[in-house]
Amino acid sequence: MTSFKNMSGATKGYIVLTALVFLSWAVFKILTPDNFGSPSNLLSYFQASLITTVGAIGFYFVMDMGLFDFSIGANIILSGIVGCQLATNFGLGYPGLILGSVATGALVGLCNGLFYVKLRIPSMIVTAGLALIYESVANYIAGGREQTLPSDLRAFGQMPGDILLAILTFVIAWGILNYTRFGTYTYAIGSNEFVAKNMGINVDKYKVLAFILSGAFFGAMAILTISYGSSMVAVTGMASMTRNFVPTMGCFFGLAFMKYGIPLQAIILGELIVNIIFFGFISLGAPTAIQDLISGLALLIIITLTTKVNKGEIVK
Repeated sequence: MTSFKNMSGATKGYIVLTALVFLSWAVFKILTPDNFGSPSNLLSYFQASLITTVGAIGFYFVMDMGLFDFSIGANIILSGIVGCQLATNFGLGYPGLILGSVATGALVGLCNGLFYVKLRIPSMIVTAGLALIYESVANYIAGGREQTLPSDLRAFGQMPGDILLAILTFVIAWGILNYTRFGTYTYAIGSNEFVAKNMGINVDKYKVLAFILSGAFFGAMAILTISYGSSMVAVTGMASMTRNFVPTMGCFFGLAFMKYGIPLQAIILGELIVNIIFFGFISLGAPTAIQDLISGLALLIIITLTTKVNKGEIVK
């Protein structure tokens, strides 16, 4: 115990995360040893986790500022459909898929940020309303039809394409967070917005930039999503919000382990934990309602155990 206390913050964080990964795997391996947790299964879980990891890493910049986004799913669907249309119907191939998806995601982020700072109402309300608009736009562009990506344009749905794209997004986010003014201001605004304003930081500007960056990352997530699943279907009635849950859970890991100095690394391993739990319940044949209930409880327990609030500290 003494040696653990003397370790660096990052080392402690990695030990805790590794222990959580092993624990989540071991529980389901014991419960269902025949169809869960083999090396090939673990590789599949990791590949699935990469998709949401990319979005969660970008979302971290928004959540660290104390903001939220209910339009994640709508952004992913709209970005994926636009990218697919440019790649197939306009014959632009991979450039159309990549640039179309990322640019659309960034544009959605820009709209989110501008509406938030101009209307001066909570970000979750603004983005929930805008999600309906994005869903409608996606339906109009898709023409009510499922958008399918041809097999020769699905390199990002398998190794090594998905890993390379995930690594690229991680390096970009890590560099921005640690070596740019924007990264410094992200922490400053998230720590105390009032103090940040008094320091001369244009808080509204950097909140908009955070939404743009987050949206671009969701565009990259859309590339992985449509490449892995081969198609994208436009939805209505806020049905896109089902895609919000997993990236948000991974982002919570980043916020919880920020005190250890490894927020982005925590998101990567956190998303792996979430997917291990998800596939573990599938192996058990548990009903979806039970899966959601226990996953939510597991998240609360993990965040409670890894987050310590000091006396007198304001919890956002």
